Amino acid sequence: MKNNIIKILIVTGEPAGIGLDLCIQLAQKKFEAEITILSNRNAILDRAKLHNKKIKILSEPALHLGNGGLNIINVNYTKKVLPGILEKLNSLDQLQAIDFAVKECIEKNYDALVTLPINKKILSSNTKKFTGHTEYISTLCGTKDKEVMLLVDNKKLRVALVTTHIPLLEVAQSITKKKLEQTIRTLDKDLKNNFKIKNPRITITGLNPHAGEEGEFGSEEKRIITPIIKKLIKEGLNLIGPIPADTAFTKKYIKDTDSFLAMYHDQGLAPFKALAFNNGVNTTLGLPIIRTSVDHGTALDLVGSKKINSSSFFESISLAIKLAKNKKK
Repeated sequence: MKNNIIKILIVTGEPAGIGLDLCIQLAQKKFEAEITILSNRNAILDRAKLHNKKIKILSEPALHLGNGGLNIINVNYTKKVLPGILEKLNSLDQLQAIDFAVKECIEKNYDALVTLPINKKILSSNTKKFTGHTEYISTLCGTKDKEVMLLVDNKKLRVALVTTHIPLLEVAQSITKKKLEQTIRTLDKDLKNNFKIKNPRITITGLNPHAGEEGEFGSEEKRIITPIIKKLIKEGLNLIGPIPADTAFTKKYIKDTDSFLAMYHDQGLAPFKALAFNNGVNTTLGLPIIRTSVDHGTALDLVGSKKINSSSFFESISLAIKLAKNKKK
């Protein structure tokens, strides 16, 4: 029976942010999985005091019962964690925690990884290795530039991205036939294998206003996007597009779409967060491991308060468990 239990590893992210607060809430939430948290025990206990909660540190991994217990692998922070106050040395310690977590998942000691938000600015200013959470994990997995970010809502809405954390000025030149085809193939494959959707219908947006309107507002649709869509449709993929992004995320398309594919970050995430902010989950496709994450930031201003919404975090854990179970089938 023990071998059938799903094992989830959680990295708590920026220690000054709400990652630790969310773990305090997790202690009271039951999940059908064995959950291990990669963090500093003293920082967790200190954060619990801010919320007037008592946390029991478990002596060994166990099914997460939601009775106030947490199984923690200790992370040593260089400086004492001060709620809501960034400390760059502690932030850099988080990179080592991510390194460890990814290695553990690659070696199949855990079935899935759930990551809580980090502070991109403080990490990127101190190490050239860091360009973004998703990109960093992809590099550790040996799949650099092959990862696909997919946002998932529990009401079926899914949005994937062709490009992620790059300036808007660089988007058009980054969308090549090779990149687009690779992204569509990865999305189609993982929707089939991980989400168990037999023939996923993927709705693809254009890059330009009105999807280029036959070249009037840009040529990327005619030169790159449409030819790749036609090529893959001939191979049997269930694709629609390119369609104008300003009308893509409407009831008409959402109802018949298993996943949207947007060309750049805000084109996909703005409508997704407007429709599903509190329940949204970020999962990374194209990796050898299962990785999910919340769809919000560190929220330093909310640390220690009663205003913290745990919905996205709990949905991230639920999706990780679901994908891990699907993988075992």
